[in-house]
Formats: sequence, C-alpha cells, structure tokens
Amino acid sequence: QVQLVESGGGLVQAGDSMRLSCAVSGGTFSVYAMAWFRQAPGKEREFVGRLSRNGGNIEYADSVKGRFTVTRDNVKDEAYLQMNNVEPEDTAIYYCAATKIVLVGTPFRLLGTYEYWGQGTQVTVSS
Repeated sequence: QVQLVESGGGLVQAGDSMRLSCAVSGGTFSVYAMAWFRQAPGKEREFVGRLSRNGGNIEYADSVKGRFTVTRDNVKDEAYLQMNNVEPEDTAIYYCAATKIVLVGTPFRLLGTYEYWGQGTQVTVSS
C-alpha cells in the first residue's frame, strides 16, 4: 500500500524560508506524478504546485509562483516543497499527493486526480 508522509512543517516568521518533505513508500516512486496542496482554516483545499514523474513538467498556483519550488528525488523516493519569502497567507496544512495518471490533459490541479495523500503538516507563518 502506498503511503505518503509529510514532514518539515512548523512555525516560521514572514519573509523566512521553510522546506517540506514528502516521503513515499509502498510503491515505485518514479511512476507517480506528485503535487502539493494546502488547506487554510475555513477554506477549501487548494493546489500549490506539481511536477511530473521525471520533474520535467512543473506548474504552480499564481499565489506561490516565484516563491515556492517543487522538486523530487527519485533515488530517495521523496518530494519537496521549498517555500521562500513566506507570508501569513501561506498558513495552512500542507498535503502531498501522488497519482499514476499521467495522460496529456490530466487536470493536475484538481484534488480528484490524486489517488494517494499524506496526512498533512501544519505550517504557520507569523507576521
């Protein structure tokens, strides 16, 4: 059974950086497209960023473009979310997600595309 475990969350000050990790086990990591989502209090879960199986195709939500970077290590079976210049509005629970669906036209920004999810890690940005 595929399991995703996020780590690296915590309390950070506005303007600082933080890196989240997502460790994947129970499957062949390199066959999964990976994504990060987040859910702020009282709001719906939203897309943050995603990358393809080999890391060649990457896209970001407009709200994080230029500040956040998604990467992956297919040897360590991990995905990462590097967050720079964080803002209080980035406060949320961050989730990593994985899917084997990699067809052209796949709606990678939608929650329903992903079969596997982590339990989430809290990120709190103080002003």
